[in-house]
Amino acid sequence: SRNYIAGDTLADADSVRQRLLRDGLAATIGYWNSDQQPPREIADQYMTALDLLGRDQQDTYLSIKFSPLQFSQKLMRNIAARAATVNRRIHFDALEPEAVDRTRLMVEDIQTAHPTLDIGFTLPGRWQRSLDDALWASEKNLYVRVVKGEWPDPEDPEREMRSGYLEVIEQLAGRARHVSIATHDPELAAEAATLLKEAGTSCNLELLYGLPMRESLKRARELGLAVRVYLPYGEAYRPYALSQARRKPWLLWWLAKDLVASTIKA
Repeated sequence: SRNYIAGDTLADADSVRQRLLRDGLAATIGYWNSDQQPPREIADQYMTALDLLGRDQQDTYLSIKFSPLQFSQKLMRNIAARAATVNRRIHFDALEPEAVDRTRLMVEDIQTAHPTLDIGFTLPGRWQRSLDDALWASEKNLYVRVVKGEWPDPEDPEREMRSGYLEVIEQLAGRARHVSIATHDPELAAEAATLLKEAGTSCNLELLYGLPMRESLKRARELGLAVRVYLPYGEAYRPYALSQARRKPWLLWWLAKDLVASTIKA
């Protein structure tokens, strides 16, 4: 599993990050907390990670989750202040749909306090509301990451993820500051990149460390897309990754094929 999980600690994630950087790939790091972990401990993890990232000049940013902080404005303001001090972007991951409005208000609060701080925001393609959120994110000059999404839309639970993904991309095209196309589907990535590039919108491909990347990297090279890799770390991530394999058995076949191919290539 070492090939697919960055590790339990920040040092583990940083070791993988350094290897990716040597391979010419930018990185994102994100701490995965346990459900029992106090918000103060989670905030401390975020600030320690920011201190680490602030010590080098590499293009790495920190992904954070607002709801595990119990939506504490005080903790989030402390994290934002640290990010501004070390000049590192922070990016709000998407969680449950009910968290979006409070997260948006927090982003606006941070922008008022730290107008030069770079901030990112994730938009799930399977949520109808992401079309309006895309306009808001563009107006606020945010970096945007588009994902298919884990949580169904409570208003439209049958909403098709792939078409929804492209609708969000179309809404961002020609408006957004920068879009990270977060998918391991090479064909979907190609469609999204074409829409964004034709509209003159800056974009890159963002992949999750833990899923096969060979085909996606090949397509990114063909499309001339820079690639960033999201590195989740923390003791809570390993059981999450295993639960995904139980829910989606095809992942195990996909991972096995990737491991065999990489071994043959080596």
